[in-house]
Amino acid sequence: MPELPEVETIKRTLKIVLANLTITDVTIFKPKLVNRPDFKEALVGCQISDQLTRRGKYLLLPLNKCASKSGDMTLAIHLRMTGCLVVIKENDQLPKYTHVLFYFDNPKIKLAFADMRQFGRLSLLTNAELQDLSGLKDLGPEPLEKNFNPTYLKNNLSSRRAKIKSLLLNQTLVAGLGNIYVDEALYLAQIHPERLGCDLTAPEVNNLYHAIITVLEQGIQNGGTSISDYVDAEGNAGNNQNMLQAYQRQNKPCYRCDEIITRIKVAGRSSHFCPRCQKIKNS
Repeated sequence: MPELPEVETIKRTLKIVLANLTITDVTIFKPKLVNRPDFKEALVGCQISDQLTRRGKYLLLPLNKCASKSGDMTLAIHLRMTGCLVVIKENDQLPKYTHVLFYFDNPKIKLAFADMRQFGRLSLLTNAELQDLSGLKDLGPEPLEKNFNPTYLKNNLSSRRAKIKSLLLNQTLVAGLGNIYVDEALYLAQIHPERLGCDLTAPEVNNLYHAIITVLEQGIQNGGTSISDYVDAEGNAGNNQNMLQAYQRQNKPCYRCDEIITRIKVAGRSSHFCPRCQKIKNS
Protein backbone atom coordinates (compact mmCIF):
# COMPACT_ATOMS: atom_id res chain seq x y z
CA MET A 1 0.00 0.00 0.00
CA PRO A 2 1.34 3.47 -0.82
CA GLU A 3 2.24 5.15 2.48
CA LEU A 4 2.88 8.78 3.38
CA PRO A 5 6.07 9.24 1.28
CA GLU A 6 4.49 7.67 -1.79
CA VAL A 7 1.28 9.73 -1.58
CA GLU A 8 3.32 12.87 -0.87
CA THR A 9 5.45 12.20 -3.95
CA ILE A 10 2.34 11.72 -6.10
CA LYS A 11 0.83 14.92 -4.69
CA ARG A 12 3.91 16.96 -5.53
CA THR A 13 4.06 15.57 -9.07
CA LEU A 14 0.36 16.17 -9.72
CA LYS A 15 0.44 19.70 -8.33
CA ILE A 16 2.92 20.76 -10.99
CA VAL A 17 0.86 19.31 -13.84
CA LEU A 18 -2.80 19.67 -12.81
CA ALA A 19 -3.03 22.93 -10.87
CA ASN A 20 -5.66 25.26 -12.37
CA LEU A 21 -6.71 22.83 -15.12
CA THR A 22 -10.44 22.39 -15.74
CA ILE A 23 -11.97 18.93 -16.00
CA THR A 24 -13.79 18.58 -19.33
CA ASP A 25 -14.77 14.91 -19.27
CA VAL A 26 -14.48 11.73 -17.20
CA THR A 27 -14.65 8.12 -18.39
CA ILE A 28 -15.58 5.64 -15.68
CA PHE A 29 -14.83 2.02 -16.53
CA LYS A 30 -15.48 0.70 -12.99
CA PRO A 31 -18.39 2.60 -11.38
CA LYS A 32 -17.92 0.77 -8.06
CA LEU A 33 -14.70 2.72 -7.46
CA VAL A 34 -16.44 6.11 -7.32
CA ASN A 35 -18.81 7.27 -4.61
CA ARG A 36 -21.77 8.73 -6.48
CA PRO A 37 -23.81 8.08 -9.64
CA ASP A 38 -23.34 11.66 -10.87
CA PHE A 39 -19.56 11.55 -10.36
CA LYS A 40 -18.82 12.53 -13.97
CA GLU A 41 -21.55 15.16 -14.27
CA ALA A 42 -20.55 16.84 -11.01
CA LEU A 43 -16.86 16.96 -11.97
CA VAL A 44 -17.16 18.36 -15.49
CA GLY A 45 -16.44 22.09 -15.41
CA CYS A 46 -14.61 21.99 -12.07
CA GLN A 47 -11.18 23.57 -11.88
CA ILE A 48 -8.46 21.82 -9.88
CA SER A 49 -7.12 24.19 -7.24
CA ASP A 50 -3.39 24.79 -6.88
CA GLN A 51 -3.83 23.76 -3.23
CA LEU A 52 -3.54 20.00 -3.80
CA THR A 53 -2.80 18.41 -0.46
CA ARG A 54 -2.42 15.14 1.40
CA ARG A 55 -3.86 13.91 4.69
CA GLY A 56 -2.37 10.65 5.91
CA LYS A 57 -2.64 8.31 2.91
CA TYR A 58 -5.41 10.36 1.30
CA LEU A 59 -4.74 12.59 -1.68
CA LEU A 60 -7.05 15.64 -1.66
CA LEU A 61 -7.78 17.68 -4.78
CA PRO A 62 -9.81 20.81 -3.94
CA LEU A 63 -12.06 21.88 -6.82
CA ASN A 64 -13.20 25.39 -7.72
CA LYS A 65 -15.89 26.75 -10.03
CA CYS A 66 -18.00 23.60 -9.82
CA ALA A 67 -21.53 23.79 -11.20
CA SER A 68 -22.85 21.86 -8.19
CA LYS A 69 -25.39 23.67 -6.03
CA SER A 70 -23.30 22.58 -3.06
CA GLY A 71 -20.47 24.88 -4.13
CA ASP A 72 -16.81 23.95 -4.25
CA MET A 73 -15.95 20.31 -3.66
CA THR A 74 -12.95 18.05 -3.04
CA LEU A 75 -11.91 14.88 -4.81
CA ALA A 76 -10.53 12.55 -2.10
CA ILE A 77 -8.52 9.61 -3.40
CA HIS A 78 -7.28 6.63 -1.40
CA LEU A 79 -5.01 4.31 -3.38
CA ARG A 80 -5.32 1.38 -0.96
CA MET A 81 -3.20 -1.63 -1.95
CA THR A 82 -2.39 -1.22 -5.65
CA GLY A 83 -3.95 2.04 -6.83
CA CYS A 84 -1.96 4.59 -8.81
CA LEU A 85 -2.52 7.93 -10.51
CA VAL A 86 -0.58 8.51 -13.70
CA VAL A 87 -0.47 11.58 -15.93
CA ILE A 88 -0.97 10.54 -19.57
CA LYS A 89 0.61 12.75 -22.21
CA GLU A 90 -0.12 12.86 -25.93
CA ASN A 91 1.36 9.58 -27.15
CA ASP A 92 1.35 7.65 -23.86
CA GLN A 93 -0.57 4.41 -23.56
CA LEU A 94 -3.05 3.99 -20.73
CA PRO A 95 -1.72 1.98 -17.79
CA LYS A 96 -3.03 -1.53 -17.44
CA TYR A 97 -6.10 -1.73 -15.16
CA THR A 98 -7.14 1.89 -15.83
CA HIS A 99 -10.59 2.29 -14.29
CA VAL A 100 -11.18 6.07 -14.34
CA LEU A 101 -9.83 8.55 -16.88
CA PHE A 102 -9.95 12.34 -16.50
CA TYR A 103 -9.76 14.82 -19.41
CA PHE A 104 -8.81 18.50 -19.12
CA ASP A 105 -8.93 21.77 -21.01
CA ASN A 106 -5.32 21.04 -21.90
CA PRO A 107 -5.94 18.29 -24.47
CA LYS A 108 -2.33 17.10 -24.22
CA ILE A 109 -2.91 15.81 -20.69
CA LYS A 110 -5.13 13.12 -19.17
CA LEU A 111 -5.08 11.54 -15.72
CA ALA A 112 -5.57 7.79 -15.28
CA PHE A 113 -6.56 6.04 -12.08
CA ALA A 114 -5.42 2.43 -12.34
CA ASP A 115 -5.79 -0.30 -9.74
CA MET A 116 -5.12 -4.00 -10.28
CA ARG A 117 -6.96 -5.13 -7.15
CA GLN A 118 -9.72 -2.50 -7.35
CA PHE A 119 -9.56 -1.58 -3.65
CA GLY A 120 -8.87 2.13 -4.24
CA ARG A 121 -11.65 4.67 -3.96
CA LEU A 122 -12.40 8.09 -5.46
CA SER A 123 -14.84 10.18 -3.45
CA LEU A 124 -16.26 13.48 -4.70
CA LEU A 125 -17.40 15.39 -1.64
CA THR A 126 -18.69 18.74 -0.48
CA ASN A 127 -16.63 20.44 2.21
CA ALA A 128 -19.13 19.29 4.84
CA GLU A 129 -19.04 15.70 3.59
CA LEU A 130 -15.25 15.74 3.57
CA GLN A 131 -15.17 16.48 7.29
CA ASP A 132 -17.24 13.34 7.94
CA LEU A 133 -15.43 10.96 5.56
CA SER A 134 -14.86 7.66 7.32
CA GLY A 135 -11.15 6.98 7.67
CA LEU A 136 -10.23 10.62 7.18
CA LYS A 137 -12.07 12.27 10.05
CA ASP A 138 -10.33 10.28 12.80
CA LEU A 139 -6.75 10.54 11.56
CA GLY A 140 -4.06 11.39 14.08
CA PRO A 141 -1.51 14.16 13.55
CA GLU A 142 0.71 14.36 10.51
CA PRO A 143 4.14 13.08 11.57
CA LEU A 144 5.99 15.81 9.66
CA GLU A 145 4.04 18.64 11.29
CA LYS A 146 4.60 20.43 14.60
CA ASN A 147 1.76 18.82 16.56
CA PHE A 148 3.53 15.47 16.26
CA ASN A 149 6.44 15.59 18.70
CA PRO A 150 8.10 13.44 21.40
CA THR A 151 5.73 14.73 24.09
CA TYR A 152 2.66 13.80 22.06
CA LEU A 153 4.10 10.37 21.31
CA LYS A 154 5.04 9.69 24.94
CA ASN A 155 1.63 10.81 26.24
CA ASN A 156 -0.18 8.59 23.76
CA LEU A 157 1.96 5.52 24.38
CA SER A 158 2.36 5.66 28.16
CA SER A 159 -0.93 3.92 28.96
CA ARG A 160 -1.12 1.64 25.93
CA ARG A 161 -0.44 -2.05 26.51
CA ALA A 162 -0.61 -2.88 22.82
CA LYS A 163 2.50 -3.76 20.84
CA ILE A 164 4.35 -0.79 19.40
CA LYS A 165 4.15 -2.14 15.84
CA SER A 166 0.35 -2.26 15.91
CA LEU A 167 0.15 1.12 17.66
CA LEU A 168 2.19 2.86 14.98
CA LEU A 169 0.01 1.32 12.28
CA ASN A 170 -3.05 2.80 13.98
CA GLN A 171 -3.95 5.84 11.86
CA THR A 172 -5.67 7.53 14.80
CA LEU A 173 -2.34 7.72 16.63
CA VAL A 174 -0.28 9.03 13.72
CA ALA A 175 -1.37 9.46 10.11
CA GLY A 176 0.31 7.94 7.09
CA LEU A 177 2.54 5.23 8.54
CA GLY A 178 2.33 1.71 7.13
CA ASN A 179 4.22 -1.54 7.31
CA ILE A 180 7.35 -0.42 5.46
CA TYR A 181 8.10 2.76 7.37
CA VAL A 182 7.10 1.36 10.77
CA ASP A 183 9.58 -1.50 10.35
CA GLU A 184 12.25 0.95 9.24
CA ALA A 185 11.60 3.37 12.10
CA LEU A 186 11.65 0.63 14.74
CA TYR A 187 14.90 -0.72 13.30
CA LEU A 188 16.51 2.72 13.33
CA ALA A 189 15.34 3.33 16.91
CA GLN A 190 16.42 -0.20 17.93
CA ILE A 191 13.00 -1.10 19.35
CA HIS A 192 11.51 -4.59 19.08
CA PRO A 193 8.14 -4.55 17.25
CA GLU A 194 6.52 -6.52 20.10
CA ARG A 195 7.49 -4.08 22.84
CA LEU A 196 4.47 -2.62 24.60
CA GLY A 197 3.80 1.08 24.08
CA CYS A 198 3.69 1.70 27.82
CA ASP A 199 7.06 -0.07 28.24
CA LEU A 200 9.05 2.45 26.23
CA THR A 201 11.24 4.84 28.19
CA ALA A 202 11.37 8.56 27.50
CA PRO A 203 14.73 8.25 25.66
CA GLU A 204 13.34 5.39 23.57
CA VAL A 205 10.26 7.41 22.63
CA ASN A 206 12.49 10.32 21.68
CA ASN A 207 14.62 8.04 19.51
CA LEU A 208 11.49 6.59 17.93
CA TYR A 209 10.12 10.04 17.14
CA HIS A 210 13.33 11.04 15.36
CA ALA A 211 13.49 7.69 13.57
CA ILE A 212 9.95 8.16 12.21
CA ILE A 213 10.86 11.61 10.88
CA THR A 214 14.11 10.31 9.38
CA VAL A 215 12.62 7.37 7.48
CA LEU A 216 9.68 9.41 6.16
CA GLU A 217 11.89 12.26 4.96
CA GLN A 218 14.23 9.75 3.36
CA GLY A 219 11.29 8.05 1.63
CA ILE A 220 10.08 11.37 0.20
CA GLN A 221 13.57 12.37 -0.89
CA ASN A 222 13.93 9.08 -2.75
CA GLY A 223 10.54 9.34 -4.47
CA GLY A 224 8.89 6.57 -2.45
CA THR A 225 9.42 2.83 -2.10
CA SER A 226 8.66 0.67 -5.15
CA ILE A 227 8.52 -2.99 -4.19
CA SER A 228 5.56 -4.15 -6.26
CA ASP A 229 3.09 -1.71 -7.84
CA TYR A 230 3.94 1.81 -6.72
CA VAL A 231 4.85 4.45 -9.31
CA ASP A 232 4.64 8.22 -9.07
CA ALA A 233 2.32 10.35 -11.19
CA GLU A 234 4.79 10.30 -14.06
CA GLY A 235 4.89 6.50 -14.03
CA ASN A 236 8.35 6.36 -12.46
CA ALA A 237 9.34 3.90 -9.74
CA GLY A 238 10.79 5.25 -6.51
CA ASN A 239 14.31 4.56 -5.25
CA ASN A 240 13.75 4.11 -1.53
CA GLN A 241 13.61 0.32 -1.79
CA ASN A 242 17.38 0.50 -2.23
CA MET A 243 17.70 2.20 1.17
CA LEU A 244 15.66 -0.20 3.30
CA GLN A 245 17.48 -1.64 6.30
CA ALA A 246 14.87 -4.00 7.74
CA TYR A 247 11.71 -4.32 5.64
CA GLN A 248 11.74 -7.52 3.55
CA ARG A 249 15.39 -8.19 4.45
CA GLN A 250 14.62 -11.43 6.29
CA ASN A 251 17.51 -13.93 6.25
CA LYS A 252 19.98 -11.16 5.38
CA PRO A 253 22.60 -9.74 7.76
CA CYS A 254 21.85 -6.66 9.84
CA TYR A 255 23.78 -3.64 8.62
CA ARG A 256 24.74 -2.78 12.22
CA CYS A 257 25.75 -6.09 13.77
CA ASP A 258 25.58 -8.84 11.10
CA GLU A 259 22.84 -10.73 12.97
CA ILE A 260 20.28 -12.21 10.59
CA ILE A 261 17.14 -10.11 10.09
CA THR A 262 14.06 -12.00 11.30
CA ARG A 263 10.49 -11.89 10.03
CA ILE A 264 7.55 -12.49 12.39
CA LYS A 265 3.85 -11.69 12.47
CA VAL A 266 2.71 -8.88 14.77
CA ALA A 267 -1.03 -8.16 14.88
CA GLY A 268 -1.38 -10.08 11.63
CA ARG A 269 1.27 -8.04 9.81
CA SER A 270 4.73 -9.08 8.70
CA SER A 271 7.43 -7.44 10.81
CA HIS A 272 11.15 -7.40 10.07
CA PHE A 273 13.72 -6.70 12.77
CA CYS A 274 17.19 -7.54 14.10
CA PRO A 275 16.91 -9.78 17.18
CA ARG A 276 20.23 -8.50 18.51
CA CYS A 277 19.80 -4.75 17.95
CA GLN A 278 16.09 -4.77 18.76
CA LYS A 279 15.87 -6.89 21.88
CA ILE A 280 12.48 -7.39 23.48
CA LYS A 281 11.92 -6.21 27.04
CA ASN A 282 8.81 -6.93 29.06
CA SER A 283 7.26 -4.42 31.44
